[in-house]
Amino acid sequence: MPDHRKLGRELNLFDSDPLIGAGLPYWLPDGAIIRHELEEYVRAAEIRAGYQHVYSPVLAKRELYERSGHWAHYREDMFPPMDLGGEQVVLRPSLCPHHALIYRSRAHSYRELPLRMAELGGMYRAELSGVLGGLTRVRAIQLNDAHLFCTPDQVAAETAGALALIREAYAALDIQDARYRLSLPGPGGKYVADPELWQRASAVLREVLDESGLDYEAVEGEAAFYGPKIDVQILDSAGRESTLSTVQVDFYQPEQFDLHYIGADGGKHRPVMVHRSVIGSVERAVAHLIEGHGGAFPAWLAPRQVAILPISAAEEPAAHDLLGQCRAAGLRAEVISAGEGSLGARVRNARLVPYQAVLGAREVAEDRVALRLRDGRRLDAMPVAECLRRVRAVVEAHSPRLWDNA
Repeated sequence: MPDHRKLGRELNLFDSDPLIGAGLPYWLPDGAIIRHELEEYVRAAEIRAGYQHVYSPVLAKRELYERSGHWAHYREDMFPPMDLGGEQVVLRPSLCPHHALIYRSRAHSYRELPLRMAELGGMYRAELSGVLGGLTRVRAIQLNDAHLFCTPDQVAAETAGALALIREAYAALDIQDARYRLSLPGPGGKYVADPELWQRASAVLREVLDESGLDYEAVEGEAAFYGPKIDVQILDSAGRESTLSTVQVDFYQPEQFDLHYIGADGGKHRPVMVHRSVIGSVERAVAHLIEGHGGAFPAWLAPRQVAILPISAAEEPAAHDLLGQCRAAGLRAEVISAGEGSLGARVRNARLVPYQAVLGAREVAEDRVALRLRDGRRLDAMPVAECLRRVRAVVEAHSPRLWDNA
């Protein structure tokens, strides 16, 4: 049973150090490649879906979180305030208050809505040491977050669009969702006390889930403090369930920050905030990918996409020439020279690399390459240019398949 903590270290993806602290892993070069590719995929998907990207600071005055409700309802999970020049500043536990202020900084017309604001930004949770583990539970989180500011009659369509974006990403990442959960408030004082807002938001989410045809389970006590949410649940290698992606409807924070837009009637109207995260935290997403794929990542996400294997030292110059062509084509490649062992041993050592390009005297003479796929298939030798074109096509398509036979 793969454990991302063990496998991630064996594959040199991430590590930690007591001097940095528990729950604060750092990324090694190969892990940084996976993280970068994942972030770039999400950004590109969001741009195609009409999102605009912003950056916001990871610190803010305590008053911001008092206004948003985090200080009253979420303080135990926040780091303590820091005194700075007579003010108290706090590491943010969430990006939504910052995005509300960015929205508020400019006037908006109903013609601009929905306004889809996205950020892949840092946030911080004061998790207790006993619950920390690898990448799944950390104190410094890179969150794929977005907030959709829309009119009340746009909420259902925006929620459905967010769910579609999640399903698209899961297909590219080859992630299987376990179930959909409608997370509702439970008893106790950790939720905003406004029954009418809760009823409106819950009704919208139920409508979207019912019309989507997705099976879901309604669970009390799992909502955010400000509103209900749809949680996309996944299972780890041990069968433990966790939330990776979410869609939330929020009528509360637009009230708290006095957000508005000018309607067709020329009057001020209150927008609705839809909170949405396609892959959740980058850390948890990568942990799940490590375990789900056992280190054999989809080609577009793999730290090394092509392993070049010259049969003997005579093919080494051609191997390095092919390396240059791979890099020029935007592919991550490495040469595993003949001096590093027999061809069989090198093939085994490169077993997690999606494509193994074998070069013998005949391939070099004909400017061809014999490609082995990670799943054991061996393709007929083909011209180098065709090989790179077809590999690049699979990578650019973000396909979970290794080869397109078309």
